[in-house]
Amino acid sequence: MTLTDLKGIGPKTEKLFNRLGIYTVKDLLYYFPHTYLCYKKPSAISNLTEGENEAVTGMLEKDAAVVNLHGLRMTTAYIRDISGKLRLTWFNAPFLRNTLRAGSSFVFFGKAGDYKGQKSMNQPKIFSVEEYAKKIDTLEPVYGQSKGLSNAAIIKAIKQAMEVSEAQADFIPRAILYNRKLMSMNEAIGHIHFPENMEDYKKARERLAYNELFLFSMALVKKKQNTDEQRSGFIIKRDARIDSFISNLPFTLTEGQAAAVEDIRTDLNDGFIMNRLLQGDVGSGKTIVSFIAALETAFNGHQAAIMAPTEILASQHYEKLKKIVSDNAYDLKIALVTGSLKASEKKAIYKEIENHEADIIIGTHALFQDNVIYDDLALVVTDEQHRFGVNQRKTLGEKGKNPHTLVMSATPIPRTLAMLLYADMKVSLIKGLPANRLPIKNAVVNESYRNKAYKFIYDEIKKGRQAYIICPMVEDNDMLDLENVTDYTSKIRKLFPSEVKIEKLHGKMKPKEKDDIMDRFLHKEIDILVSTTVVEVGVDVPNSTVMMVENAERFGLAQLHQLRGRVGRSEHQSFCIFVDSSNSDKSKERLQILAGSNDGFHIAEEDLKLRGPGDIFGIRQSGALDFTIADIYQDRELLRKASEDAMYILRSDPELTDEENRDLKERLSRYLEESYVL
Repeated sequence: MTLTDLKGIGPKTEKLFNRLGIYTVKDLLYYFPHTYLCYKKPSAISNLTEGENEAVTGMLEKDAAVVNLHGLRMTTAYIRDISGKLRLTWFNAPFLRNTLRAGSSFVFFGKAGDYKGQKSMNQPKIFSVEEYAKKIDTLEPVYGQSKGLSNAAIIKAIKQAMEVSEAQADFIPRAILYNRKLMSMNEAIGHIHFPENMEDYKKARERLAYNELFLFSMALVKKKQNTDEQRSGFIIKRDARIDSFISNLPFTLTEGQAAAVEDIRTDLNDGFIMNRLLQGDVGSGKTIVSFIAALETAFNGHQAAIMAPTEILASQHYEKLKKIVSDNAYDLKIALVTGSLKASEKKAIYKEIENHEADIIIGTHALFQDNVIYDDLALVVTDEQHRFGVNQRKTLGEKGKNPHTLVMSATPIPRTLAMLLYADMKVSLIKGLPANRLPIKNAVVNESYRNKAYKFIYDEIKKGRQAYIICPMVEDNDMLDLENVTDYTSKIRKLFPSEVKIEKLHGKMKPKEKDDIMDRFLHKEIDILVSTTVVEVGVDVPNSTVMMVENAERFGLAQLHQLRGRVGRSEHQSFCIFVDSSNSDKSKERLQILAGSNDGFHIAEEDLKLRGPGDIFGIRQSGALDFTIADIYQDRELLRKASEDAMYILRSDPELTDEENRDLKERLSRYLEESYVL
């Protein structure tokens, strides 16, 4: 059944749905809300919590005013109750001035904010007092929308789709549904879109999340069964030059690094295909471990490929490895493959790779382009797993005859959870930091501390060091009172002496411009880099010792921890300053977790504990795991159950030939074709 069979959807509207990836009636059923509006009882203005959707009742002090602002018409009104005053704004809604008249009372529902120290709401919904009373304690689904397609239109289409669709097939065996007390798929689809209450929502979400986690677990177990029995065409024998190289390093490998190296060398030499995850916190020293694996592969006469998430990081890996080869007089050729190379340079390097004149090839996604042909690829190393699409890693793997795979990840996942998520892989965990690293000193401050922070940064610059300042936005936004890179850079250029070199960096810049700026920062031509989170996965700049994060309350703890990993990468003492602009106790409590620990695994655990009921609608992605509903942290217990069930079924019916597993076999087959599980 096509979308145009539904009332109100013609060819033009169909195209709008297509932009959302919705092409069929079934697609509509599986286009889940990304959040819900929960219509609570109105709060007093003084009790509004910044960032929360809330309702408030108040009387307008005067008629709404309409002004032109940067080509947009902004309507502003002020209401008051016995506890305080609230600023309300709407863009391109001048007609509201006919409704919002002095002395009238309404209920306004929207996200509470702060505008220059005053409580505010942008684009709130407007209800009469009687109308809102009927909505209290109800949930309204909110969907991802495209221009020209409103939330109301999507709701209407989904209601029709539910009326005309056949019953949804249940591929989960009935015994599991019964034992795990899971609702049917029909119930789950109905309640995920239109829950009557929170309990309905939770049960529907649990069933749909279980589906994803169960298929994921089945795929991992199947893959492990295959790889455990798959012999390798590349037996990488231990080479004495590696032992000598490790002994002559200017530092001693940490216990975790040494154990990881031993794990990898054993895997490469045991006759089976290696499929190992190297997990370690930011700055734990994963790169040198991967270099050792690549060198030993090359010493055995085979090729190794190392992928990096950015060109600048690939270039840095290339320079470091080239220096290692030169300093030790190894007879090896290191090649760099990136998208920005000239056509003639690419052609020459591709020829070297195909003729095995290049032994270790470092690059970005350009490594897996069709015209890159390897002569003897035995090892694939992917750096920062979550920055690569799965198909990219898969394509690179297919360029070798079942090469060994080493995946490096700085995503702080607790070990017990990692063993479930990566059940198809062996896991090496590097705990702790290299011996020459000092723990980062952290501080959570409010905006009044800003000038002291600038002085502190200037003192570090006078010592020859460098600093990052992170802002949440690229440009000014009248609807959000947040620091932005563009204005902030102009502001601090006036505050710091002229000899302090300040530059900005953000994701809207062209790749070459971004790389040039990072390269200048690396070579100490820039003292302060004002940036968005684009530096989260960036180049290693050991000389940078200060990171200041503005509006730190706007970032997730895991992201802040990754950002903080840009400093503390040398023997110099490093510092991180988190500026909390929220005046919220909850925000301060979250940020204090970062102030009190530099351990990403501890931070991930504490962040999980702090998640309250308000977080249940968040859909979290970690690494390459792209679940629609499931959240690996929130659903870790559900993942454990799904993993348990998957192993039980595949032990009792490895080929899924039993009648009761027929639908599961068909669904799993489709999942394996389209999923990221390699």
